[in-house]
Amino acid sequence: MPPADSAIDDLRRQIDEIDTHLHDLLMRRSGVVAEIGALKGNGGDGSRNGFFRPGREALIIRRLIERHRGSLPRATIVRMWREMLSATLRQQGPFAVAVFAPEASSGYWDLARDHFGSLMPATAHDKAGQVVRAVIDGPATVGVLPLPREEDREPWWPFLVSRDEGQPRVIARLPFGASGNARGKAVEALAIGRVAQEETGRDRSLFVIEASAEISRSGLRDALAAVSLAPTSLQLWRDRNEAARWLHMIEVEGCIRSTDERFTRLASRLSGFSHVWPLGGYAVPLTPAELEATPS
Repeated sequence: MPPADSAIDDLRRQIDEIDTHLHDLLMRRSGVVAEIGALKGNGGDGSRNGFFRPGREALIIRRLIERHRGSLPRATIVRMWREMLSATLRQQGPFAVAVFAPEASSGYWDLARDHFGSLMPATAHDKAGQVVRAVIDGPATVGVLPLPREEDREPWWPFLVSRDEGQPRVIARLPFGASGNARGKAVEALAIGRVAQEETGRDRSLFVIEASAEISRSGLRDALAAVSLAPTSLQLWRDRNEAARWLHMIEVEGCIRSTDERFTRLASRLSGFSHVWPLGGYAVPLTPAELEATPS
């Protein structure tokens, strides 16, 4: 046997040995996950039982990306761990995804598959309202919806405005890593579910400011900036069934609660202000720079 062939065979044996160790570690990890599930009590809706924690998942992936070295792309690491984390969810209890996926927008289905796993039970829906309803009524644990746009005539986010503490909220932004080989143009999405937002160090929070009259964008931005709540985005919706009900959705940096005293100060600056509603939040996705390959 030529020396080169012998060296290659030796390297292949090393790969087989590494694969065996990796598999052993995966089985060990699965066992630990099972122990956690037994302690918490699995079964029922994953988000209500506490084993679905988008914030912790984000922290896990960020930590691995920060320590990663070598030629294996960081985006591949994200993809591998997203699949494994999703398998963990299925291991601990029932979990299903409702996806906004009309024929003209197949990219949302691809986003949901990449984030929640290729084997995760999922259903496609033609309308955003159907996704919200699937999460509210229970067939789905989480829903994947289009990123809100200013031009949306019938936005989905007002459906989340409720006094019910069990109402679904925004829990994640997709994609968390690279968008992969999604069909059609690249899209972004928000995921909703019944999960409390956890602080990860790099977060954004969403709120709805309800008022009895329209507040100008410039006026709202100025008032928010004055109380140190400068928005990263701002959208407006008027309830057609209630002439004196305007909803202003804002997104701000940080993991912020609706009880934050800055909202009290904000109310005194806005004419017609009536209420602030929490809409959830998410761990900020990885940037392209963070996903760039690192040297060996």
